[in-house]
This record gives sequence, C-alpha cells and structure tokens, in this order.
Amino acid sequence: MIKAIFSIVAITLFGIAQATHLTYNQINVIVYYLLIPLSWAIMLDCWIGLPVTTAVLLCIWLGIFIATRKFFKEWCDWVFKDSVDFLNYFNRWGGNYVLNSVIICVIIPILIYLGLIVLLI
Repeated sequence: MIKAIFSIVAITLFGIAQATHLTYNQINVIVYYLLIPLSWAIMLDCWIGLPVTTAVLLCIWLGIFIATRKFFKEWCDWVFKDSVDFLNYFNRWGGNYVLNSVIICVIIPILIYLGLIVLLI
C-alpha cells in the first residue's frame, strides 16, 4: 500500500513536470514548499480573518523567485536533495525513503488539512 501511494504521487508529479516543461525536482519543490503551504496559509487566514500568513508566504516566495531567477532549476535540485537527505534521516528508526516520504509528504499534510478543515467548520 505504501509503495502504491508513493508511486501514485511520483507519477502525478512526473506528469505535471512533463506537462509544464519543468523538472520533477522543480515541481516537487513548487508543490511541497509553495502550493501546499500556500493552501494551508489561505485556510488559516480564512479562520483568522486576515490574509497575514498568506501575504508573508507569498512575499517569501517572491523573494525566492527573484533571488533564484537565473538558477531556479539548480536551486530546486539543491532543495530537493536536502529534502531527500531529511527523509532519509528517519531511516535510523527502521524506515526507508518510500515509507518516510508517504508519512511526511502525504499522511502529515492530510492530517494538517483535516485539522484546518475542522477549524474552518
């Protein structure tokens, strides 16, 4: 089941990369470091009633895009490599890259979405 979830996510990200003419690493970074946190920020700001978190996150990403505009692909490769290293860090407790990826990149985000949905209801 874990491998199937990992494969579905990876295949989806590869498909988006091909459709957008970006690399897998770029799409991975954009999805997991921009789009998912941005959706959480929007949900949190709806609960708070002010777009503060969203504005801060967008300013940070605007700065990143401006600072890395000439080497965004390389920057994404570096961020992706560090993300892989982070996920592999948990191998010491009996995990592996695939399991760690599903827990940290799929299950935890779903739990955060559920928590935010409860706040909004």
